[in-house]
Amino acid sequence: MGSHRAAIVPAAVTRLRLTDFRNYTAAGLEPSGRPVVLTGPNGAGKTNLLEAVSLLAPGRGLRGVQVSEPDRRPAASAETRTASDVDGGGSEHGARKPWAIAARVAGPAGTVDIGTGRDPEAERRLVRVDGHPARNQQALAEHVAVVWLTPQMDRLFLDGGGARRRFLDRLILGFDPAHAGRVGAYEQAMRQRARLLKERGPGGADARWLDALEVQMVERGVAIAAARRDMADRLDRACRQAEGPFPAARVGLAGDLDDWLDGGSALAAEERFQERLRAARPRDAEAGGAGVGPHRSDLMVRHAAKGLPADQCSTGEQKALLIAIVLAHARLSGAETGTGPILLLDEVAAHLDGERRGALYRRLLDLGLQAWVTGTDRAIFEGLEGRADFFRVEAAAIRPDAAAR
Repeated sequence: MGSHRAAIVPAAVTRLRLTDFRNYTAAGLEPSGRPVVLTGPNGAGKTNLLEAVSLLAPGRGLRGVQVSEPDRRPAASAETRTASDVDGGGSEHGARKPWAIAARVAGPAGTVDIGTGRDPEAERRLVRVDGHPARNQQALAEHVAVVWLTPQMDRLFLDGGGARRRFLDRLILGFDPAHAGRVGAYEQAMRQRARLLKERGPGGADARWLDALEVQMVERGVAIAAARRDMADRLDRACRQAEGPFPAARVGLAGDLDDWLDGGSALAAEERFQERLRAARPRDAEAGGAGVGPHRSDLMVRHAAKGLPADQCSTGEQKALLIAIVLAHARLSGAETGTGPILLLDEVAAHLDGERRGALYRRLLDLGLQAWVTGTDRAIFEGLEGRADFFRVEAAAIRPDAAAR
């Protein structure tokens, strides 16, 4: 196990400042680069801190919200807020103030200062890297990868395939930062095609315009599918070896485009995809969207020892499978890129038995990753005493936990 630690030079947040973010007017902390333990009562703002770290990477963060949602609402008070970290944005009353995050991230290539937040003049997100405006948030993927597990993801194997695709895409970003741009470009072309078909119909739309949009979908869609297939194959190999009490998992993909890539070349898959899109124009004009493409693929996970699909496993087994996949991804990242993602584990430890909890802490420490973990009960983090930075979060205030020193 020690070789894993030597292989990874992880990214780590060493300074975090929040302004008008959720229930925080102004707050911050300065971790050392070790794991970070956040304890405090429900509703104090622990999950909000994890969300802020998740927004140092491209996307909508661990809650998947619109860009203005994290804005602080000045009229909200501690008495009017819900007692849930998930709803920690405060009351709906009062003028919103645009949120901002400033962070310093240390990694194998050195230290980078990242700033991001909502544009006060528009419903869009702004990004600055080392003081310079970035063209878009995809630039963040070049500096930091963030992977998270939250209580809402307990249903990852039970809900629709969209959440599983997003989970897999997040894992890919640690290896291929350009993946986010391809996904965004594919989805934009698909929306434009759907709008054109809806407004003008398959016969009334400019065929050359449709052809151009479908070429974009095909080129980017096959690249997306190939990246997901490659990631799933590598995770499958890495997950076959059980991590102590964490079960071995089998990982794969299911979908038309995935089957075409399995059975032939990327060029053949592109040709078939383009033919299917052209033939499906009448149906897609009526139904909306597109009936084939990487947005229809699904991540398939099985419990290797039991031979059961993940959605047929117990709740505890499903959580253990997710943790096993995340740990396998971290090992792969260290072996192939020399770095590792920042892990955000929201209330994960509280729902593990003592054996799995201890095993998780040992894996995190052995890999050398900066993991941010939350919980209401400080006692469940005993295995991280003296080897992590402890902070107490209460009423939107953050302080080092002197008892952990």
